This record gives sequence, C-alpha cells and structure tokens, in this order.
Amino acid sequence: MKVVAIVGMAGSGKSEVAKIFEHHGFAKVRFGDITDREISQRGLELSEENERYIRQQLRQEHGMSAYAKLSLSRIDRLLKSANVVVDGLYSWEEYILLKSRYGDQFTVVAVWASPQTRYSRLAKRLVRPLTAEETVSRDIAEIEDTNKGGPIAIADFIIMNESSLEALERETKRVLAALK
Repeated sequence: MKVVAIVGMAGSGKSEVAKIFEHHGFAKVRFGDITDREISQRGLELSEENERYIRQQLRQEHGMSAYAKLSLSRIDRLLKSANVVVDGLYSWEEYILLKSRYGDQFTVVAVWASPQTRYSRLAKRLVRPLTAEETVSRDIAEIEDTNKGGPIAIADFIIMNESSLEALERETKRVLAALK
C-alpha cells in the first residue's frame, strides 16, 4: 500500500488533486480537518486568524510534526484496506516523520501555481475565502514558520496548476499512472 502526500501553497489546488486520487480508490486524510475540529470544539468562528491560532497551538503542544503525528493512527488504519492520500502536508518535520514511518511506500506530490493564480482562486473560493493580505501573510507563515518549502523542493512529482480543472486532472492522472 502507498501513502501519497499532497503539498503546495494555499490555493495551489492540493485539495482538487487529493479528490482525484480519492476518485481513483485512495482513502483521503485531510490534515486541515484537525484544525477544523479544534475550531469547532472551542466554539470559534472559522476564519484565517483562528485557523492560524489553532495551527500554532497544536504545533506548540505536539511539535512541528503535529498534523502527521495526530494522523498516524488513521493513516495506518486506512492503509489496511487502501492506498492513502494525505491532503495538505505542511512541514518538513511532517515529511521526515511520514518518510521514516512509511519509507518507500511514501511519495510526495507538489502542486504548484503562481502567487497571482493562487491569490485569485483564494479570493473567489466559497469556503474560507482569503483577501490578498491574508494570503500573503499565510504564504509567509507557511514558508518561515512551518518549513513548507522543504517538502515542495523534495517532491517526487510536481503538478503545474495554472489553467483548467481538466488540465489538472490530466496531470494528476499522469502521476497516478506513474505510481502503479
């Protein structure tokens, strides 16, 4: 069985790629669900500010590999019956933890889109839209505070996502075929 982690900056298309993997039989683990649950349990409004606060709190409590660490039992359980796609690898430390645990079964797929493209997408999305200022702030935090650049740089595959959903699906299917 395989564990494929999808990494990319906000608005790059990570979740769309994960959906395509899911449609091809992969069980999905979305790291962001941990943040969403915490926000709900604490009775907070879903906002970029609260999401960032929760992410920081979880990393202070569990270390920089928090999301991977908190998802290991779920990934292991799902791996018993299916390949797993992880939507949203965030940090170098998460990469190290998952790579050390799953070895050659672990693959990273980076989804890349230009800042201009990502910012436009994030402003238009229906759930959790972000302003340009929020997106720039998030980019800086993800690069400087969560060490997101490492997993993107070391990815086994890169999917360019600058045009249509159809093109993204074609590129994702290319990666799926290479993983067989």
